[in-house]
Amino acid sequence: MDFNLTEDRQMLADTLNRFLADQYPVEHRNTVAYVEPFHDPSKWEALAELGTLFALAPEDAGGMGGTGFDISVVFEALGRQITSEPILGACMAARLLGAAGTDLEALLSGATKYAVGISELDAAYELDQIACAATTNGDAYTLSGRKSTVYGGQAADVFLVAAQLNGTLALFQVQAADANVTGYGMMDGAGAAELLLDDTPATLLIEDAAEALEDAINAGIVALCAEAVGAMDVTHAITVDYLKQRKQFGIPIGKFQVLQHRAVDMLTEIEQARSITIKAAAELGGEDASRYASMAKNLIGRAARLVAEEAIQMHGGIAMTWEYPVSHYAKRLIMLDAQLGDTDYHLSRVMAGNQAA
Repeated sequence: MDFNLTEDRQMLADTLNRFLADQYPVEHRNTVAYVEPFHDPSKWEALAELGTLFALAPEDAGGMGGTGFDISVVFEALGRQITSEPILGACMAARLLGAAGTDLEALLSGATKYAVGISELDAAYELDQIACAATTNGDAYTLSGRKSTVYGGQAADVFLVAAQLNGTLALFQVQAADANVTGYGMMDGAGAAELLLDDTPATLLIEDAAEALEDAINAGIVALCAEAVGAMDVTHAITVDYLKQRKQFGIPIGKFQVLQHRAVDMLTEIEQARSITIKAAAELGGEDASRYASMAKNLIGRAARLVAEEAIQMHGGIAMTWEYPVSHYAKRLIMLDAQLGDTDYHLSRVMAGNQAA
């Protein structure tokens, strides 16, 4: 496997990293991530103009990529600045709309913001436990049920919703204006929504959507893992810089061997996380995509927690202050574990796969 980025992906990474470092520093991120609409619409438009969203879709759907590696490049850059823009929804929606054969122009241009409603209060991760149901009336459809913690839903124009249709899991499109949307901010920044559907008009996109939904979830997991790698990279760099500057007994604390060992342990975890993310990205769209996505999400969840905790402990009290960036990186790294399945859930999936094999 070639671990080097292609020329196009390297150019995309460089462009995004420069733009975000200049236009989306942590101070700006913290200004927009915790107040409505929990992102910066002007920066969303700028990211779209850069072609960021085109990297999330294949060429035959009007995009410029759509592979796991393209997704990883985008989200690692976003993770480095813990960007609060609702791009995860666009990433997953691109897979679903592509599977439905729907035109992606509005999504790729950024003109329409999409969010994907899958999770429910009693079906956090498992597709076969979804209770939201569709009702037919001639050629028309309506949906009833509730979707919980829809990431980016507070800013969405259109929702792609998983619902039961005659005993089969189907995918529907719902206009935000037709639904009851309650948006809110999350504790680690950015926003989500509760989506209440009560005989809400919907358009059927895919009648048997289980495979497409699984693929979209796998793409979302690759995105989150890459975001975590980017955030861990920066957290480690900030910590090492602090160890070089903070003095005790007249010398930098980075001279103490025990802290050097802990910093190296952090780096080891990050490189393992990077490796499994690369593998999950390589497998995206293949027969083993779900297995490697679960392996990556489980390892990332554990590594991100360790990196966050070690960074805080080696900094001391300053790492818990609002003004210091490590506190925000740590929150994001911890909360990433809850999105699209936590470490325990994905460990159970890997173990179930091993037993089946």
